Amino acid sequence: MSFPEPGSQDGATVTESGAEQDKPKSPWDDPRMLWTGKPGKADVLCLLGILLSGAYYYALLPFRAHLLGTDPVLSELLNGSTEAIIAAAAFARVGHGTLMVALLAAIPGLMKFDILYWWAGRLWGEKYILMLSGKRQRGTKYMDRVRRWDRKFTWPALVLAPFVPVGGVLILVIAGWSGMGWLTFLILDMIGNLIWAGLLVGLGYALGHHAVVVAQEISHYGLWVTIGLVLVVVVFQVRSQRRMMATYRTDAREIVAEVKAEHERPG
Repeated sequence: MSFPEPGSQDGATVTESGAEQDKPKSPWDDPRMLWTGKPGKADVLCLLGILLSGAYYYALLPFRAHLLGTDPVLSELLNGSTEAIIAAAAFARVGHGTLMVALLAAIPGLMKFDILYWWAGRLWGEKYILMLSGKRQRGTKYMDRVRRWDRKFTWPALVLAPFVPVGGVLILVIAGWSGMGWLTFLILDMIGNLIWAGLLVGLGYALGHHAVVVAQEISHYGLWVTIGLVLVVVVFQVRSQRRMMATYRTDAREIVAEVKAEHERPG
């Protein structure tokens, strides 16, 4: 094996690369970031949209209980909640509205932020998937299935995403990461949400007057219901954020350790 002589071109290349390694790292070069390097406009806009979607959810909490017994269709349009869809169909059963309106009003509420998570999957890929999946590693399993089966997995998974109580958002992100086009995403997402909303509308229609009475009672005690909802959401969000950040810090430490080991390796 021959080594480059001092002053040779190869030696100069080694010296230059060593000098580059000695340069101070950019503050953006942080493995905990979802993006690599300085974030672009798309990164900022997508992250801002996701943050605003969370703020939107909390802003509607004080009104959910009240609207449930007074205007469930409006509640559907605003948040697409399960109880609002059932209540709207139950009101239709007793003559207040129609089933078609109850069904179609649910779709905007159910789908309103889904495209943001598809976009996040396109932008940030595996980093965001692993962050969302946490200790459950569900994201890794989903990605392995996408690699093996491609659209044979992603298409049915996206249609069934509304039926997944934990992990539905993860499927939306994986759809973006897999390279699925936005139009295909919206069509499959709409099909899944129509099926989900249809089942809830059927349940509300079957319950009829009983569901209306329950919705009106909830609306009557709306303040206390809202306080209870806020407390429950805050507790779950705090726990979820703590688990997510702990997992992300562990992953970041592992990445840093791997990078250091790569730099310290001879040759």
